[in-house]
Amino acid sequence: MANPGGGAICNGNLHKHEKQSDGSPSGNCVKNGIVKEAQQNGRPHFYKPIVESFEEAPLHVMVFTYLGYGLGTLFGYLRDFLRSCGLEKCNAAIEREEQKDFVPLYQNFENFYTRNLYMRIRDNWNRPICSAPGSQFDVMERVSDDYNWTFRFTGRIIKDVINMGSYNFLGLAASYDESMRTVKDVLEDYGLGVASTRHEMGTLDKHEELENLVAKFLNVEAAMVFGMGFATNSMNIPALVGKGCLILSDELNHASLVLGARLSGATIRIFKHNNMQSLEKLLRDAVIYGQPRIRRAWKKILILVEGIYSMEGSIVDLPQIVALKKKYKAYLYIDEAHSIGSVGPTGRGVVEFFGLDPRDVDVLMGTFTKSFGAAGGYIAGRKDLVDYLRVHSHSAVYATSMSPPVAEQIIRSMKFIMGLDGTTQGLQRVRQLAKNTRYFRQRLNEMGFIIYGNEESPVIPLLLYMPAKVAAFARHLLNRKIGVVVVGFPATPLAEARARFCVSAAHTREMLDTVLENLDEMGDLLQLKYSRHRKSTRPELYDETSFELED
Repeated sequence: MANPGGGAICNGNLHKHEKQSDGSPSGNCVKNGIVKEAQQNGRPHFYKPIVESFEEAPLHVMVFTYLGYGLGTLFGYLRDFLRSCGLEKCNAAIEREEQKDFVPLYQNFENFYTRNLYMRIRDNWNRPICSAPGSQFDVMERVSDDYNWTFRFTGRIIKDVINMGSYNFLGLAASYDESMRTVKDVLEDYGLGVASTRHEMGTLDKHEELENLVAKFLNVEAAMVFGMGFATNSMNIPALVGKGCLILSDELNHASLVLGARLSGATIRIFKHNNMQSLEKLLRDAVIYGQPRIRRAWKKILILVEGIYSMEGSIVDLPQIVALKKKYKAYLYIDEAHSIGSVGPTGRGVVEFFGLDPRDVDVLMGTFTKSFGAAGGYIAGRKDLVDYLRVHSHSAVYATSMSPPVAEQIIRSMKFIMGLDGTTQGLQRVRQLAKNTRYFRQRLNEMGFIIYGNEESPVIPLLLYMPAKVAAFARHLLNRKIGVVVVGFPATPLAEARARFCVSAAHTREMLDTVLENLDEMGDLLQLKYSRHRKSTRPELYDETSFELED
């Protein structure tokens, strides 16, 4: 794994990214002049030290992991040979003879991997549910009669499965209750669709109300909302940069950021994940050398990062990136899809988490699909930026506007978080999420699992490594009525398959303890407790909150 920061402290095989409580980072960043510029802002950057862990697997685990993939590959070639000889039925699509000279839809390795490795454990993905994705949900049981090439439903519903996979951070994706009456009223008054773009007749008063509320929530001048979170990145980045511009992108950025960068036509360079030395080197070279061959200065330099990285559970080193951005006169675009609503004292994302001024970030992007229990995304910042996007954004010009009931759901959720509904329950949920996150991470550490990411991140990857254990882990937990998401190649490096837990404020202490008890048993059964660091014998105190979450 990439070292998570320029000031990383190597402690054996555990990499921790730590900063002192006064806001000054440790390590080599002082030499680069980053701290000096950060301190010139006159604002505290950290409300507490940052700790991120990326422990490496023991050698024998990696050996057996690659051995497992090697054996799977060997048997894959054997089965391909049997299929070519007609000794085994081939369920995969076969090219027609007249299309043999066409460009293949899949590269050879991708096709081979899907056919012979992924297909063996395919039943652990794309599981259909038939209820709201709250703290518990119902799963539709399915079986396969042809080794996962096709599935059929049995008609049985697995009830009350504990949901550890959905991005329902604040528990707002639950079933209908009395507080959602306004959403129902908007559906009756406005209908479901708008049937027009924002440039034509697709701007409703609900859209303007939502945009004003988002700007107020983020403490910026203006905001614009879009009907699809993925398109908020992929269709707006090309409007901001183009040929003659430079994009500096974190190596673990989401596919929507990657696609948007590629569509823009700008030059793209990648820096190591959350590594400030790698980023500063690219910035310095960009300023010194300019564009390749012609050596002219870049029209714009845009830094693309995420707030919380969904596969690693890490949090962006925002104070140092802001300092670098100011030092080298670059622009900063931050995707807060997972962090907005889930971190920060009042749920306003990583900018609030670090105590920074929102004006230090040029483009604030986020989605409403996680903490707000809705759909769509937003871009916020200066008014001239938002006005520019209203004219040039592909999502604004060509895409249909956000559905009115969805907009009302976001308004209701955001007012709930801000306390504009006359209660403090929204703020209490933000605090409950932070408490659940710390408790769940602490207990997993004590059990001896290798987990990635920041201690404040509600996205918690638990490393499984071996492909056979990935399948067994997910299947056994579902049998115990616990729903988890497992992730493997190509979404992760080949040898770093993992389970990804998403903690929610709606999870009760009893739910978390049930999950942890089963994980402890599964860790012993499948020998998943790979951590070589001493486990704590003193569990973290967990105080019950004084409020009741809505059912």
